[in-house]
Amino acid sequence: MPVTGCVRHGGARAGDTAITHRTTDDRSRALARELREVHTRLRAALDLALDQTDDDPDAPRADPGQDPLLYCWGFCAALDGHHRSEDDALFPVLVRAHPDLAPVVEQLRQDHRMIEHLLGSLRQAVRSGASPQERRRHLEGVGAIMESHFRFEERRLLPLLEELDPDGVPPAGALYGPLA
Repeated sequence: MPVTGCVRHGGARAGDTAITHRTTDDRSRALARELREVHTRLRAALDLALDQTDDDPDAPRADPGQDPLLYCWGFCAALDGHHRSEDDALFPVLVRAHPDLAPVVEQLRQDHRMIEHLLGSLRQAVRSGASPQERRRHLEGVGAIMESHFRFEERRLLPLLEELDPDGVPPAGALYGPLA
């Protein structure tokens, strides 16, 4: 590896080969940290939606913001927006930097399609007036797949994000969606 972009040791000159890469850029670390934080926010949104599923959506409320279905719709919109942003912005950046990552990215996109299908079923259940127990089953199913997906994604992508050259990388909101 040329010395450019690396820590120089001893009498190294430009064009020499170096052994140690430069210290990871703060923005790269921030990109990895932000992905973890978005996943944490989505887990919390799911927990809120689950906490509200036992409430009767038809019960009168003094505060319309306490409608339990708002939590469900909000969670669906946030998770869908997160995955669309990853598909459209994050994954292309990572594959450009690491072409060998393409099969992993395809697997993650397949997970996104499966989760979108599950979210569609949840939305349909909500629209059709499903019981709290049915909404809970849908949310728990989405949650189980989402958690497995997040763990795989974090295991495979976080180390690469921490090493990513941040030049030309879109802002976190474009990479990770509305909760970034």
